[in-house]
Amino acid sequence: MKHPLDAIRAFLMDMDGTVYLGRRRLPGATRFFHHLDRYGMPYLFFTNNSSADSTLYRDKLGSMGIDVAADQIITSGEATATYLATATAHRRLHVLGTPSLEREFVRAGLTLVTGDDDRVDAVVVGFDKTLTYAKLERACRLLLGGAAFVATHPDKVCPTEQGPIPDCGSVLALLRAATGRRPTIVGKPYRRMAAMALRKLGPDYKARDVAIVGDRLYTDMRMGHRAGLTTILVLSGETQKADLAATRDKPDYVFDSIRELAAELAKGGKRRKRNP
Repeated sequence: MKHPLDAIRAFLMDMDGTVYLGRRRLPGATRFFHHLDRYGMPYLFFTNNSSADSTLYRDKLGSMGIDVAADQIITSGEATATYLATATAHRRLHVLGTPSLEREFVRAGLTLVTGDDDRVDAVVVGFDKTLTYAKLERACRLLLGGAAFVATHPDKVCPTEQGPIPDCGSVLALLRAATGRRPTIVGKPYRRMAAMALRKLGPDYKARDVAIVGDRLYTDMRMGHRAGLTTILVLSGETQKADLAATRDKPDYVFDSIRELAAELAKGGKRRKRNP
């Protein structure tokens, strides 16, 4: 049964295509977070984009007038580093990722293997804006040689102001075609990310108290369903209204953008104020 919006006590917020596109803050974002702050509702930013770490995202949000702490931001890169360091024996990595993602793994105590050294436990694929053919060639050789295959997230494209660009999922498709290997994926839509967020919110917040707001059906909405969260789709990023008819990942609520969601929450806030 659909959980009433008035009953939501905390929010997990996707960023790309939900709060901003590129360097442009989407309409309604400031009002939305002012509403949550006014009513003391906690929120975490929750992104599959592993090309930057939480400090860089904090600074990016701050430049748009959205001031948050770095520990309010969970990236798939952080989740993957935690997974590798705590749930696997994989310590030596070949990483297809940005320097920021590489630093995330080093902070977790993992080793980046470069050059011709093939003593690699796992090939890890993220959203790599520094991708080269040499990285892909080495990844294929290591995967065919038996290295584990891990990915930060499955997003096929990343929304930008200029349109969608290839993301981690597109690179995974290439590597799967070349090697026949399937990766273990850590980020949305898998429950590891949701569990990490619920731990950060604390024991007073259960899945039924939390909503995820995002623009993708196959990551944001699917993970929300798997984790028992309320799912709120905004049509300001990847998903178009026409996509809803064919999907199995139907959201609980759909809004054109975060602006309309903010207006709906404000109505609920007025009701709460009249009936504490």
